[in-house]
Amino acid sequence: MSDALRKITIAPEFNVAVFSFLLNFVWEYIQAPTYAGMIELNHWDGIKLCTSATFGDVGFALTAFWGTSLVARSRQWICTPSAFQVLVFLAVGIALTVGFEYYYTNISLRWTYSELMPLVPPFGTGFSPLLQWIVVPLLVIWFTRRQIRGAGPDSSDLGSGSASLPT
Repeated sequence: MSDALRKITIAPEFNVAVFSFLLNFVWEYIQAPTYAGMIELNHWDGIKLCTSATFGDVGFALTAFWGTSLVARSRQWICTPSAFQVLVFLAVGIALTVGFEYYYTNISLRWTYSELMPLVPPFGTGFSPLLQWIVVPLLVIWFTRRQIRGAGPDSSDLGSGSASLPT
């Protein structure tokens, strides 16, 4: 593998984006029945809508990653995350989810929930998108950590912060 490609593949943002895309893409399809009109869409329109939502999820994941990086003062926090860093990562994603779901379901009316979606007070946020921002990010952290540690020059160096990974 070339040095340039190796640098890209061990960048935390690259891995967060890739794993977030793959996991959220599956989640978007699984939760489709909880959004009004989704199961009635033709196949191609459903694919486009779920793909668009997935790109939004990736944006949330990267925003949460960078927010956590600011708090941690390192982009490498994801290699050995503390409980506090994981909570910050989840909190940023949940805050974005609540805000965007509220805007799109109550203000712009871009989408609505079906009768299958349980609502969580106080804003009436759908349970599925909230659960998505607990389950998927934890898996993203786990996969990203494993990927970066496995691709590094010496995975034992990552725990001490002395690896030659970009910060």
